Amino acid sequence: MTAATAYLEHTAITVRDIGWHIRFFAEVFGMGCREVDGDPAAPRQYWTVGGIQLIHDPDHDAPEGRLAHLGLMCQDLDAALTAAHRFDVIELPKGRNWLQLPDGLRLELMQAAPAASVAQALAIDPRAEA
Repeated sequence: MTAATAYLEHTAITVRDIGWHIRFFAEVFGMGCREVDGDPAAPRQYWTVGGIQLIHDPDHDAPEGRLAHLGLMCQDLDAALTAAHRFDVIELPKGRNWLQLPDGLRLELMQAAPAASVAQALAIDPRAEA
């Protein structure tokens, strides 16, 4: 058994045209708004129902590497942090729950409330027939 149990709660992606991406995920996948940072008509950040966080950066021009961070919901945040620090990770200035792995991947670790929600999320079989 691992020291901590977690699931991917969201993936944060940097995009040039946030409005286009909001419309795309809403119209194609039905992923409506869970949360907005800034003016809803021109948000700085936008979280969909379904786990995508869009971060608006009109100057972003990289062909790859648009991933900003992975948000992991932890059953026990303190246990996960303790386990993570046994590896070569860097704690970021945003807070003790923000880590950077040696290859540059950034993680945001969050405490699930209630902790049982992690087990419920992990019990979902996305390939099971309805």
